[in-house]
Amino acid sequence: MRQIRIACCQLNVVVGDLDGNVAKVLDAYGRAEAVGADLAVFGELTLTGYPPEDLLLKPQFVRANQEALSKVAAQTGRCAAVVGFADAGQDLYNAAAVCAEGAVAGVYHKRLLPNYGVFDEFRYFTPGSEALHLYEIGGARVALTVCEDIWSPAGPLAAQAAGGAELVVNLNGSPYYAGRRVERERMLATRAADASCALVYVNQVGGQDELVFDGGSMVFDETGRLVAAAPQFVEDVLVVDLELRDVFRKRLLDPRGRVSAAALPLVAVSGPPADGARPARPALTPGGLRRGLEGQAPAGPSTAVGPAGAGQPDDGLAPEIYAALVLGTGDYVRKNGFTDVVIGLSGGIDSSLVACVAVDALGPEHVHGVALPSRYTTDLSNDDAAELAANLGIELRSVPIEPAFAATVEMLAPSFADRAADVTEENLQGRLRMAVLMALNNKFGWLVLICGNKSELAVGYTTIYGVDMAGGFAVIKDVFKTRVYDLARFRNGRGGPGPIPDSVLVKPPSAELRPGQRDDQSLPPYDVLDPILAAYVEGDLTTDELIEAGMDATTVERIARLVDVAEWKRRQSPPGVRVTPKAFGKDRRLPITNRWRG
Repeated sequence: MRQIRIACCQLNVVVGDLDGNVAKVLDAYGRAEAVGADLAVFGELTLTGYPPEDLLLKPQFVRANQEALSKVAAQTGRCAAVVGFADAGQDLYNAAAVCAEGAVAGVYHKRLLPNYGVFDEFRYFTPGSEALHLYEIGGARVALTVCEDIWSPAGPLAAQAAGGAELVVNLNGSPYYAGRRVERERMLATRAADASCALVYVNQVGGQDELVFDGGSMVFDETGRLVAAAPQFVEDVLVVDLELRDVFRKRLLDPRGRVSAAALPLVAVSGPPADGARPARPALTPGGLRRGLEGQAPAGPSTAVGPAGAGQPDDGLAPEIYAALVLGTGDYVRKNGFTDVVIGLSGGIDSSLVACVAVDALGPEHVHGVALPSRYTTDLSNDDAAELAANLGIELRSVPIEPAFAATVEMLAPSFADRAADVTEENLQGRLRMAVLMALNNKFGWLVLICGNKSELAVGYTTIYGVDMAGGFAVIKDVFKTRVYDLARFRNGRGGPGPIPDSVLVKPPSAELRPGQRDDQSLPPYDVLDPILAAYVEGDLTTDELIEAGMDATTVERIARLVDVAEWKRRQSPPGVRVTPKAFGKDRRLPITNRWRG
């Protein structure tokens, strides 16, 4: 039985850092060569970083990325490298190059360009239309595809398999959302089995603005069986010895049958040595082949802890969502040149979770907490903020906003005349808190992390230019409130006493902007609110459909109206980590000036 050794190189590259990305590719390629790999596969647009967006409109950038490919190709030997880059010829293409023996042996252009959700590839690229080729690598007939080419059953894989492919490699820039890995595995296994062709899927890893790429590269045999998988959320070079069987025998017996087609042209890159012996290389243990499979099993259901109405998701997704928040936050901070962050610690659940994520992403020495009490802040909230900071080992300073608040109220008194205090005075507190955090940002260069969640952002239960909406990065912007509790319980349950005080998990949520204020005085309980928001925002269901499904008509209509009129606020919020299939921002683009309701 023939065998090919493949190195799946899932890297955390930086958009626009061509020299840095070349260095990463060559380092991983060196490791692949050192273990005697026949083939090293990298992610989609590895050299430019993904997605490069309007950098692709700069001719100099495109030329520089082609020069970067030449640098990579020049360093290759017998081990073939399949590298993603932007190819400029008659037009601009999302491309994969096969490099070996110091040169580019061939180039494939992506055929199916996604233009939905967070993807805008028709803005930049034209679909590939050149004749398909196969590449002989390590004695195997290898086909190339890029991301969407394999996601659609109408992609080129069927023609490639019918033309003689034994192995298809798929370069990916597939962003994460909760549960994404399971969806990918199901789809990829189906494609491999349908084509009776082994499949290597390599995905990039790392945070890029709102997007998080989780890696999780996978290898399947021709029956659709998962052979090996890399871990999620970390860089990895997964080395796999893949057995190549004579797939025509399976195609003879498979009800999906053979497709009569002429053999595709074969470009010779590397074959097995003439005497049949392979270069000396270290043996791989069976455990080494399956790195990353352990630890991917979902965690058990969450423990029901939290205030009445908070809701407790029990789908076991908390570990991967938390890991995505940590990776996305850490990469946003580091890749944009910051070292430290500052967080307003209110003693509430949102800021507690954000502080935990920041510490796990950057280390406690790089996280600075600020208590910003007002006349309405309870002693319990002050105590909870102090306990959290002590448990996490982060600095905590207190900057009471009461002097500034009192002075501002007095300053505005003549203008407000006899009008009673209302939400105006409440919002003043949030804006004064943000003024303090931004002053610390200016003085010390600390990036401000804000703590608004998706439930609040969806319905506009936020203060424009306030502490829950302004700042540098919105860590839990795409996390519903019920999921916030789920993630907090998960973080507390990772071993030893949890950093988040128990009182934070059980007290009613409150902005503490007036005496006795609670969130449920302004909003439905979160376990009622969040399912409506998920259906209306992420599922695009209409109010009529939600009411027909049994949801309370008055509540649905009110919440839908709040979501619609808050669009202008959301446009002014900072980016945050995307962890759902439809986040505010790139995913959901509704006009601000808009009279449609429903």
